[in-house]
Amino acid sequence: MATHRIAGIDVHKKMLAVVVLDAAEEGEWTLHRRKFLTTSQDLDALADWLASLQVQEAVMESTAQYWKPVWRVLEPQCHLELAQAQSNRGPRGRKNDFKDAERLVRRYMADELVLSFVPAPRQRLWRALSRAKQTAARDRVRLHNRVEALLEEMCLKLSSVVSDLLGVSARRMLTALGKGETDPATLAGLAEPELRATPEQLRDALRAAPSIHSSYRELLKQYLERIEMQERHIADLERELAAALKPHEDAVVRLAKTPGLGADSAQQIIAEVGPQAAKFPSAGDLCSWVGTCTGEEESAGESHSDRSPKGNHFMRRILNQAAQAAIKSEGTVFQGHYRRIVGRDPKKYKVAIWAVANRLCRLIWKILHDGVSYEERGHRPNPRAVRHRASRLVRQLRALGYSVQVSAPQPQSATS
Repeated sequence: MATHRIAGIDVHKKMLAVVVLDAAEEGEWTLHRRKFLTTSQDLDALADWLASLQVQEAVMESTAQYWKPVWRVLEPQCHLELAQAQSNRGPRGRKNDFKDAERLVRRYMADELVLSFVPAPRQRLWRALSRAKQTAARDRVRLHNRVEALLEEMCLKLSSVVSDLLGVSARRMLTALGKGETDPATLAGLAEPELRATPEQLRDALRAAPSIHSSYRELLKQYLERIEMQERHIADLERELAAALKPHEDAVVRLAKTPGLGADSAQQIIAEVGPQAAKFPSAGDLCSWVGTCTGEEESAGESHSDRSPKGNHFMRRILNQAAQAAIKSEGTVFQGHYRRIVGRDPKKYKVAIWAVANRLCRLIWKILHDGVSYEERGHRPNPRAVRHRASRLVRQLRALGYSVQVSAPQPQSATS
């Protein structure tokens, strides 16, 4: 009698509840139950036990990060699926570990679970690098805000006269201030000649420097050291990610040409969806996974809401930022699409931005899945802006180690 064995794994931090179901052709079900710890030795024992039962498939809950070691051990020997825990909730008062694992299997067979996309091991490495870099960048922004707040508390109005508080000139002055320099004229003299703020403005902004307490100087010094450390980490992660994506540099370059995107965002997108977006059969599937498409909430034949569904929040952040940059690109279809939606009603700004993000998401799928390059078909863009963006993009890509060949655009044939 042929059987199909499926394992359901209820994942916890310290233990696993595993139920193996034998689904026979006659409809008879046999259950095998066993608990394991989450140590390396017990995970190997779990793999051996499932192999002895000839389990072909396994489904587990996405409980925090605790499913990842289990996935890594079982990945070589059977087909795995990761279910969102919300879709496997049991009735209140009738919940235990083995019932959860059994319910997981039964709902998986009935196609009632919401399954998560888990990429291949190499892409998971890209994701780890990309997300770590974004975390470091976010921490740097937080430290920047703390420095500005500290300066205000010290009555130093440097951020009012300097556009970039962590630029070359401002950082040089802040470093000297943290080391004990108190003369406003000496601090102002550390600025670059190209700085727009005049020496008089700088001296006035730093007038309170002689009266600053030493504890404030120590705080400022520590903040600057932490910012430099974060910047080193970001640079190291950028090099690691660029080296890891080197075999797919063509996809990075093609994606970076899209208005609103660049080398950094192109690498982040490929880390999330893959170099060919192969997991998504259509652009609509990618938009549904990201959550940029129109939602559906219908009851009794009436639509109550078309709000976009939840999706991958890393991609949503990238697309939101890219959409806000794309609408500023003169002469592009994205700017035209945005203006058609907004019209003269500024209240539609968020709706328009998200519509542009949805269009960008579909375009990303087309570029990656079909291996094509972006070509502007909207209004004729400003040639000067095009040259400026192209040169900036080439510098970014070459700094990441990618080889970029610059060629003159082919003249377009006149049309009647």
